[in-house]
Amino acid sequence: MFTGEYRHSIDAKGRLIVPVKLRESLGDKFFIVKGADKCLNLYTYEEWEKFVAKLAKLPEGNANARKLVRFYLSSAFEVEVDKQARILIPQLHREYAKIDKDVVLSGEGNKVGIWSVENWDEISIDNEEATEISNEFADFLR
Repeated sequence: MFTGEYRHSIDAKGRLIVPVKLRESLGDKFFIVKGADKCLNLYTYEEWEKFVAKLAKLPEGNANARKLVRFYLSSAFEVEVDKQARILIPQLHREYAKIDKDVVLSGEGNKVGIWSVENWDEISIDNEEATEISNEFADFLR
């Protein structure tokens, strides 16, 4: 399970150091994929296969289902950690997530999110909002 918040910078070539805590679970090769809310997601092979299996169950006759499948699968790329513990984030992915330099990596259970600081600040919630949302999902959180 991925947890925690890590702040890092991307170098001029689009490379990002993956924190040790995350790298230990991700391994040396994993997938980078466009995610919802203008972020990028990192999936282990095992978690990516589970996600793809869920996508395969969507009804092919539904136009929105086809759009969703294309969105995720067309943006999936295998990345490999180099000797300096970095991955190269493809240019199209950086543009999609509005990432130029500073990023936030967030542990999100079965995946890792990569966010521009601006996008992270937009979607982050404070204690009061967390309490309200927790109350909304109280039955699920028990």
